[in-house]
Amino acid sequence: MLFSTEVTSSKIISDNPLFQRTLKAYHLVAPYVHGNVLEIGCGEGYGVELLYKNAEKLTLIDKSPYTAEFINNKYPNTNIIQEKIPPLTTLASNSFDVVVSFQVIEHIKDAELYIEEIHRVLKPNGKAYISTPNAVKTIARNPWHYKEYTFEDLSNLIAKTFSNYTIQAVRGNEKTDAYYEKNKKSVARFLRYDIFNLERRIPSWLLQIPYEFANRINRKKLLNKNPELVNSITLDDYSLTEHSEATLDFFCTLVK
Repeated sequence: MLFSTEVTSSKIISDNPLFQRTLKAYHLVAPYVHGNVLEIGCGEGYGVELLYKNAEKLTLIDKSPYTAEFINNKYPNTNIIQEKIPPLTTLASNSFDVVVSFQVIEHIKDAELYIEEIHRVLKPNGKAYISTPNAVKTIARNPWHYKEYTFEDLSNLIAKTFSNYTIQAVRGNEKTDAYYEKNKKSVARFLRYDIFNLERRIPSWLLQIPYEFANRINRKKLLNKNPELVNSITLDDYSLTEHSEATLDFFCTLVK
């Protein structure tokens, strides 16, 4: 299968630090899931079970046909829509109690429309929860991302549509910081060979597949050199705090 987006898998051991970080958002939101729930960009579906348990009705949207087929088999009572977004063309206004969309907005070209559509489909007083990486902590250009956000960027974008919102931070600890620094040094060694600065100069679509293979090689090297560290990182190594220079991901709560 050709890559259609960046890959972080629950099944690949070398992905564990990033997988646990991504999964943390689902555990943070799980206590607030109720009623009619929408997830935008469910990926391979590793967070679906946490939503499925508490939702009265669950709708999932993802662009991948493989995702739709897999989740249809595992969660037959969910409504799965395969489409690229925004807009949310098949969904009625004022129809969802909760909208969840983790690690998606950075992939969206028209992010303003994406936020507007989330607002449109929420019921009055409904809540949306979104997460995205902190651009300041990005180690190298990610060609799968259309735009990465600083705290100010994200706040300014959300405020165009929502008047009631909070932006908190997912951060790590000494263990995850150690992994981050090792990863940063390893990526820097890769980039030493990019003497023409192609990483920054070539179009994103040309860089995507080389990036994915290089990323996979890099993570495997980190696993081989630091197996205990990579394998030992869990959900408990990430926490929800106020924004600071240590922020890895932003965790946003938007209230209609």
